Amino acid sequence: MLIEKFLDYLQLEKNYSLNTLSAYKRDLIQYNKFIIENNGNLKIEKADYKVIRSWIISMVNSNISNRSINRKVSSLKSFYKFLIKTETINSSPLKAHSPLKQSKKIQVPFSKEEINSLLDSDFFANDYKGVLQKTIIAFFYFTGVRRIELITIKESDISLESSTVKIMGKRSKERIIPILPKLKKAIIFFKEIKSKFLGQTSSDYFFTSKNGKQLSEKFVYRTVNEYFKLVSPKIKKAPHVLRHSFATHLINEGADINSVKELLGHSSLSATQVYSHTSMERIKEVFKNSHPRAK
Repeated sequence: MLIEKFLDYLQLEKNYSLNTLSAYKRDLIQYNKFIIENNGNLKIEKADYKVIRSWIISMVNSNISNRSINRKVSSLKSFYKFLIKTETINSSPLKAHSPLKQSKKIQVPFSKEEINSLLDSDFFANDYKGVLQKTIIAFFYFTGVRRIELITIKESDISLESSTVKIMGKRSKERIIPILPKLKKAIIFFKEIKSKFLGQTSSDYFFTSKNGKQLSEKFVYRTVNEYFKLVSPKIKKAPHVLRHSFATHLINEGADINSVKELLGHSSLSATQVYSHTSMERIKEVFKNSHPRAK
């Protein structure tokens, strides 16, 4: 099947992460299902732009956001590029397509006060799960890693001797992040608790469940969401908001944007610049100190 060949290509030749592969697979299966339900025996490689446009309209009518629709169409665009590369088709039916307009999404980071009040609280139980969850939240804020990056960190990736952690990012791109003293202390304590409760486990992963198995993305999401409900009124309380907080707070404190780019594992500076655009706290401070009538 062409979809499977495309996914194999992304995995073996492009080194896409499992998370990205799952998203591509989900989008293409949804599109293929739409073709079958509305166009009979039409093959996916034979579909023209009219079919794609009908799919887009059906998603709009289902109240799917323009942002999500554009992402799905982007998956389809990559698929058709692959079909051209393999000489299955001559040209892409999406070559004249323009993405739907979408409003700029501004992520509101957790404040330093919210994060400190949580990490300094007694909300976390003293058992294995409690220490695990506190370490997860601290790790997110001190390193700015993505959720999938956190759950795939291995014991061997963390060096307490050099105070660094090796992160495997998107497209298997490695980066090294320094471990600050407070995080190092939290890691050492977690390792002690882990050894006490789990003993010698066969898992290579650093963060594991009480059964010694790799954590699920759902567990990590729920951990961040449930604990930040206790200290923050913000609507969105996901792991990515902690990544956003990490970057925003660094830039607010004067960190060089290129250094933040490297820490986040971004391939381009434009992806990092969004954090400087939303650092309103820093902007207000500069404005107050610089404007002639503010003094």
